[in-house]
Amino acid sequence: MTAPHPRYRRAMAIPVGMAMATALAFLPNVTASAADAPVSAEAEAEATSLSYVVNVRPGHGVPGQVKKAIAEAGGTIVTSYDKIGVIVVHSANPDFAKILRTVRGVDSAGNTRNAPLPAQSTTDVGTPRVLSAAEADAAEAVDGQDPLEPLQWDLPAIKADKAHEKSLGSSKVTVAVIDTGVDDTHPDIAPNFDREASVNCVTGKPDTADGAWRPGATESPHGTHVAGEIAAAKNGVGMTGVAPGVKVSGIKVSTTAGYFYTEAVVCGFMWAATHGVDVTNNSYYTDPWYFNCKDDPDQKALVDAVSRASQYAERKGAVNVAAAGNENYDLAADEITDPVSPNDATPTERVVDPSECLDIPTQLPGVVTVAATGAKGIKSSFSNHGLGVIDIAAPGGDSTRFQTPAPPATSGLILGTLPGGKWGYMAGTSMASPHVAGVAALIKSTYPYAPPALVKALLYAEADATPCTDPYDIDGDGKVDAVCEGTKNRNGFYGWGTADALDAVTK
Repeated sequence: MTAPHPRYRRAMAIPVGMAMATALAFLPNVTASAADAPVSAEAEAEATSLSYVVNVRPGHGVPGQVKKAIAEAGGTIVTSYDKIGVIVVHSANPDFAKILRTVRGVDSAGNTRNAPLPAQSTTDVGTPRVLSAAEADAAEAVDGQDPLEPLQWDLPAIKADKAHEKSLGSSKVTVAVIDTGVDDTHPDIAPNFDREASVNCVTGKPDTADGAWRPGATESPHGTHVAGEIAAAKNGVGMTGVAPGVKVSGIKVSTTAGYFYTEAVVCGFMWAATHGVDVTNNSYYTDPWYFNCKDDPDQKALVDAVSRASQYAERKGAVNVAAAGNENYDLAADEITDPVSPNDATPTERVVDPSECLDIPTQLPGVVTVAATGAKGIKSSFSNHGLGVIDIAAPGGDSTRFQTPAPPATSGLILGTLPGGKWGYMAGTSMASPHVAGVAALIKSTYPYAPPALVKALLYAEADATPCTDPYDIDGDGKVDAVCEGTKNRNGFYGWGTADALDAVTK
């Protein structure tokens, strides 16, 4: 049903005019194995180690008997998050998790990956379509607009342009981009960057070295693009974010190979929870399983760990927003065929029940799940959907062939910031989620003392009700490409409706 795809939340970089198939909307992966080299015995042992999470009772530290069992089973504790009872461990013992699950005081334990440490390959998923100088020069901004704003059809689609006449958002509000890293030196991001709320969490343990949150030269620009969509400053340079007056931080959680492993995601949520973050954006799924089945003890441990971390972040004041995915799956269906898991080993096609096997953090309780729309305001050809799963919709782009924007915009994709002071187009629910994160930040700016539950309630209540697109034949071939269930006020394509930035600052 799908081709192997990028580990981050299925963002796509698509040449203008290229048709995106309903489920095969991804750039080809290019994989290169690391060169063989002599290694020491210690390095060789580490190279055969896997990473594990061991979940115990929250709030009491690592119990003595658990600490002892970890050592006896050949494990080394990397770090522990005592507030939520999650311990990150490395071990070369293939039976480590099985042994720990028998220990008194252990709720669950499982390996977070199949690829040994460190990762044995790198993956290039392509680059966004970079905005050319000619295209930039052709954009004719009117008074009050940043130079590239005429190319951003997505802003008026959620009334963000009108919202900016009332408010740009508060600098006291921070949105954390939990992603591939953020280039804070970009001229559109630097004015709004929150250094104190930024970190590298790739190992599962916070690295606060200066610039550790930035993507490397060969790493994905995904997180930088997302950050610009949320909070690119309204400063007379480049583009404009949905909430150009709020702060944005970078929490890097993906490996150089592009994997978002559980220990890193847990670290990301915990960092956000303890550093005053108001909104988190999560445009990825947690590797290596697209869907984590709770009847599998390893996968259950991953769900437990990420659930604890995301819920802790919400208890500490963060609204967690996540992308729904780009496979045109009905996440409310009785079953879905998952052909890509585990994506860091040899995938085995399996049929799963999405109500029991969860895409995390997207399907976790309390998380705002976002579907994508295109330039015509209907569900993007690739966007996942599902009644009771999708909470809200926002622009994520689509093939210009399917949904063409009104001039002066020329691309049906979403403009964003790219590392190195550039701008470019991408598409996916990865791009829809930051629009909603930006609107949530505007609501938080309007109601600074609103807890996450109220911010979410306002987000849904203020959304523009969007009825089902029925029949949904996005490519016009006479065949229905997806079925929308529900009412005008809540359905499987658009949830409670399309996000509304103007209401966020006026109601």
